[in-house]
Amino acid sequence: MTKKLLYIILSLALVTGLVAGCFPRKGEPAPAAAEGVLNLSNIDPLTLDPAVSGDATSHEYILQLFSGLVRLDDDLRPAPDIAADWQISRDGKTYTFNLRRDVRFHDGRKVTAQDVKYSWERACDPATSSRTASTYLGDIIGVREVLAGVRKDIGGVRIIDDYTLEVTIDAPKSYFLSKLTYPTAFVVDRANVESGSGWWRKPNGTGPFRLKQWDKNELLVLEANGLYHGVQAKVESVVFWLWAGVPMNLYEMGKIDVAEVYTDYIDKAADKSGPFHRDLMVVPELSFFYLGFNTTRPPFDDIDIRRAFSHAVDKDKLVSLVSKDTVQRADGILPPGLPGYNGDLVGIEYDVDKAKELIAASKYGDVSRLPPITITTSGWGGMVSRELEAVVYQWQQNLGVEVKVRQLEPERFLYQLKAEKDEMFLMGWIADYPHPQDFLEILFRSGAESNYGEYSNAEVDSLLGKANVEPDIEQSLALYQQAEQILVEDAACLPLWFGKSYILSRSYVKGYQLNPMGFAMLNSVSVEPH
Repeated sequence: MTKKLLYIILSLALVTGLVAGCFPRKGEPAPAAAEGVLNLSNIDPLTLDPAVSGDATSHEYILQLFSGLVRLDDDLRPAPDIAADWQISRDGKTYTFNLRRDVRFHDGRKVTAQDVKYSWERACDPATSSRTASTYLGDIIGVREVLAGVRKDIGGVRIIDDYTLEVTIDAPKSYFLSKLTYPTAFVVDRANVESGSGWWRKPNGTGPFRLKQWDKNELLVLEANGLYHGVQAKVESVVFWLWAGVPMNLYEMGKIDVAEVYTDYIDKAADKSGPFHRDLMVVPELSFFYLGFNTTRPPFDDIDIRRAFSHAVDKDKLVSLVSKDTVQRADGILPPGLPGYNGDLVGIEYDVDKAKELIAASKYGDVSRLPPITITTSGWGGMVSRELEAVVYQWQQNLGVEVKVRQLEPERFLYQLKAEKDEMFLMGWIADYPHPQDFLEILFRSGAESNYGEYSNAEVDSLLGKANVEPDIEQSLALYQQAEQILVEDAACLPLWFGKSYILSRSYVKGYQLNPMGFAMLNSVSVEPH
């Protein structure tokens, strides 16, 4: 995510049914019947500005409305988008992008290299307040100076002509192109941006859909963009019913065509004697859920306490009883299916006696001497996920420690967590691109924007730095695995589980396919007569 934060998965299932009835509605979802219309459910995006978006929900919409030089193909490899092709210098540091000449904004204006340069410099401008620019554009020479407000232009981006752009990065990095598939690197229209602070409510993008209508808390409608340079949308429009209720219920009533299935409804969806199991798709995600420790604040500045709290959680029980085996236990950080995943990684096992020994050996000596502990989570209305309740209960039962839960509204959690976090926080992360750097460096390298726990280890930093520039893939992955093992042993966080998506899709909906990052490109979807 980016952070691409999965607070929605943890909180939406609990609160959607409660919140949906709180808003006056102009109309309810009609039965999903029109061949030219795809009916879905969702919530409002926090933003449609690609430069500042950092959550999965906003990304879902932005990916349909905007595009960048590069996209990920079905195999999660960088593929041409606005760029027709590119060349890489022998030293691996200079990329020359040749832009397509038929790419247009929604209003018909052609996209040029100047638009790309402007978009990146705007993302890095301190006035934009992007929390993702340093992560996804920071490899480009000159970006750090723009982020610091020292200069306005990015020195490593040079316009050769209207359709040729030269980009120089600070070191050869195999994942650089993949970073450009993240929304921060997408192209925006300068005139659109400068039309006012709320410009993104009427975006002039380059994606396969235009924004036709957005009634907050009601519905959001996308219409096919006939000027799109890629695969033309196969439906006339996509209607997102916002805050309309639990997706499974809407699907059962025939009001939407595709539905995400939450944990409480998976048994019903998978029941082979029921009407839904033939519609069910299970998609492994490159996602990782964890409890973060604030390593700069007592008591989790003490490794013994971090390890003790880790030993005191029975993840098998959490996965089987609470999550109903819909997720996979996590001992490490890199999820299955990601290059570098280590099935032999040694995690911190459930061992209450060991946990008590570590507390006794710590500078506190006994749980009675621990300072008050609060965990920060995301959500609305005071409702806490069952998973978090179960973990807090285990700490109380196994260690005799009372942990308080403090809830922040999702937008506040997303953008202010670094400043507002307590002793712990609950977090989900899903890959922005299929590379271990997207997890290990972005979440745990010293000073990284998304290193919310402010963990710091010079050995880990060194291993990550070497892995990032190592040209031999196997050697690079081995270095990442070494760093991951140290992070686990240090209890830099408490890994909980790796995720999966459970989706219901009507038989007449063709081409709806989530990638392992949890997104579907809706221009590939068609709705057959039914």
